[in-house]
Amino acid sequence: MTITVEPVVNEPALVVNSDTKALVLADIHLGIEWDLYRSGFSIPSQIEQRLERIMALVEQEEPDRIVLLGDVKHNVPQVSWQERDEIPYFIGSLSEKATVDIFPGNHDGGIEFLLPPDSDVNVYPARGDVIDGVGYFHGHTWPSVELLSAEHVIVAHNHPTVRFTDSMGYSVVEQVWIRARFEREVLAGHFKSADLSEESDAWSDPDVVVVPAFNELCGGVAFNESMLDDLLGPIFSSGALDIDHSDVYMLDGTYLGMLKNIRKLEETRSDRGRSKGGRSKKESKKNRASRSKPDRSKEGLK
Repeated sequence: MTITVEPVVNEPALVVNSDTKALVLADIHLGIEWDLYRSGFSIPSQIEQRLERIMALVEQEEPDRIVLLGDVKHNVPQVSWQERDEIPYFIGSLSEKATVDIFPGNHDGGIEFLLPPDSDVNVYPARGDVIDGVGYFHGHTWPSVELLSAEHVIVAHNHPTVRFTDSMGYSVVEQVWIRARFEREVLAGHFKSADLSEESDAWSDPDVVVVPAFNELCGGVAFNESMLDDLLGPIFSSGALDIDHSDVYMLDGTYLGMLKNIRKLEETRSDRGRSKGGRSKKESKKNRASRSKPDRSKEGLK
């Protein structure tokens, strides 16, 4: 089975082609306007604009399934009146076009009670699952070990961005895609009962894509200014994802380079000695250099 993972140009949306075609969206954060109102910012509900935007993508891509990669709703731990009104309508509208797969995020507590009746919706475990050979999880938990045998893993949660600053100190933040690889030794230290050796069927050295947020109001993490402790979720903060050697792409497809080459900080957590996975920076570089992998800067995010 041939699997392709391609971003939609100029949109924080991903198309995965395998046995079925999936449109992947993450961090929609429906109901964020209610939270902003409580903080003193009055913004009208944006659900119609977001739904119209998604429906245009559905019409363009004609997917078999729509994967919502966590944080469909915004407010935690409660469910706001806005979410009670909008989420059933939103999910019901999508399910009329394709099967909807929800991989709950840390904001999605109680979302199973907001699903419209008789809709074509599947809710998966928070640690993720594999669909048609591709692993999906939101990223606020460790993934299920089954995802490590997939060829591709799609994750969200951090709302990845980069910050550009000019010589006068003015800056702009742009959403980006992050393409990385897991650090097998760090994962093996967590999944102690699993055989994650290079010869094991449980380990396929997945290509990992970090998806930007679909909701423009919820901000993001500037990866080029962040240390491991600034990143959200255990695979990021533990060093289980090799962020320094990840490739960074803008939404229009522009390749910005390897993250370690566009950082503004002079050092990351792993630069200051041993990483949480127990290996020094020198050891990590040696192991990374010995891994045979293609030059992905030339092929793009595919």
